[in-house]
Amino acid sequence: MLDRCDRVQIAVHDAAKAAQRYRRLLGCETARHDHSRRLGAKRTILAVGESEFELCEPDGGGVTQEFLARRGEGLMTAGYCTADLDGMVKRWEGLGIPYELDGEQLYLGPDVTFGLPIVISQSTYRKRVGPVSFLYETTNTLISDWRRVAAVYAGLFGLDPSRFSAIGSERFGYIGTLTLFDPPNRLDRIELSQVTDNVHPMGRFAHKHGDSLYMCYVEVHDWPDLRGRLLEANARYTPRGSDPVTEPDGGWVHPRELHGLLLGVSRTGVAWEWSGREDLVPAA
Repeated sequence: MLDRCDRVQIAVHDAAKAAQRYRRLLGCETARHDHSRRLGAKRTILAVGESEFELCEPDGGGVTQEFLARRGEGLMTAGYCTADLDGMVKRWEGLGIPYELDGEQLYLGPDVTFGLPIVISQSTYRKRVGPVSFLYETTNTLISDWRRVAAVYAGLFGLDPSRFSAIGSERFGYIGTLTLFDPPNRLDRIELSQVTDNVHPMGRFAHKHGDSLYMCYVEVHDWPDLRGRLLEANARYTPRGSDPVTEPDGGWVHPRELHGLLLGVSRTGVAWEWSGREDLVPAA
């Protein structure tokens, strides 16, 4: 029932300041401003490719202020979309799953989804903005058994486990699966990464925070432009290869550059290399 990764919500102290930084590094644009009762926040909503990043600035007590007090600025909520919000509600009610409706968005708390706060929106078409194509992954880092989590998510969101793709990395210290929604048509998925140690950054994060939301990934159709933005701003990023100036495929933008958001970036199609469809990777 999930169509794609749609948005993320990021807790920030000053949304105007954060938006300026995001525009500079990602080439995005401000789409609109609004307020969320559930989050207790003023929102500056950025158009990032076909997706949206919600910069949430607290306007009193509530979820956003509590997150900032506990964790500081950073990635607060993973967002997906569906063409059938009513069907999603009926599915959850049939399973006895508690949820909250705020405006036109549905929320699941981290106690339901293994530390992964989730917001579900109605699927809609958006014009692509900037060098980013779309958000395609949010990472649920785990102490829990990834197999159990995958089974729960399949039931909650109507996903087909036969489409999932096993993953593992000695470089980053995890094992797990990608809960791909619609391969090979789209990359969209929730990454379930069960850490294998407490030495690598992901492992240290998981052992500190438990099951939780860790990072997200975007695909870019103009990686040279985005790479140039990072280099021009002297922003800290780790290339997939060895040379940040000539790196052809993408990398990871350090959280300090985007107000606490760890952001993975990959050029068009290259993520199929680790998503079970190497034949779909285009030449650099």
